[in-house]
Amino acid sequence: MEIQLWRELLNPYELAVNELILKFRHFIKEHKENGLYSPIEQVTGRVKTISSILEKMQKKQIPFEELEEKIEDIAGIRIICQFVEDIYKVVELMNQRDDIEVKLVKDYLNNVKDSGYRSYHLIIYYNVQTIKGPKKIQVEIQIRTLAMDFWATVEHSLQYKYKHNMPEHIKDRLTSAAHAVQVLDNEMSSVRSEIMDAQNSFQIKANVVADILNNIQNLYKVANKREVSKIQDEFYKIYKTEDVEKLKRFNKQLDIISEGYRAQAITRESMYEIR
Repeated sequence: MEIQLWRELLNPYELAVNELILKFRHFIKEHKENGLYSPIEQVTGRVKTISSILEKMQKKQIPFEELEEKIEDIAGIRIICQFVEDIYKVVELMNQRDDIEVKLVKDYLNNVKDSGYRSYHLIIYYNVQTIKGPKKIQVEIQIRTLAMDFWATVEHSLQYKYKHNMPEHIKDRLTSAAHAVQVLDNEMSSVRSEIMDAQNSFQIKANVVADILNNIQNLYKVANKREVSKIQDEFYKIYKTEDVEKLKRFNKQLDIISEGYRAQAITRESMYEIR
């Protein structure tokens, strides 16, 4: 196949990866902005290289005319979660989306591979719009914890180095490491609620502080500079107390002050129009 034809083939897959990454990152952003815990911690994606596709075609004896049907992971999305429980929450969210059609589930959490590999895979159909019209393509979504991802990345690198002929002593160490990863995930799950509370508190505080600073910045444009300086000094005093409730009350007061200045501006504009 000519290079140009490969590019035409892979372009829709690149589009799908870019769109899905954008959607999942927006999902994370929405949760954080609303002070909610996001089951998705990170998201990345890639389109398989031509050499990797050719290697898989050769290994599985797939003809060119069947490669898009038989190779399900040309486009790949990796979703990283903090906790094992979050993986199942993400799967639930996937099943609820109307822009994703789940074709196949590969549950390597309950069916751990002999190597120790653990993850949750979904093969989905996703529609993209191309210059030739809509195209339904397959995308593999891997969902795993941070610990699982670290192990899988190391294991993949070693498999690549040894061309699937890994020495037994390294296999044994990887297996031991896989057990350690499972223990770590279990331990993190046992304190999940405490970790989530701490992270949510941090995010709520960050959102309130951002609102306060935005209010102060806007007041600089319309209010007396001395008054704004006093407000800013008051903010720093409250911030040092690390009391989120005090910050929330201060933010409400600023909202009232800002609303007052907006009302004055509207009144002035109305008077000018009458004149």
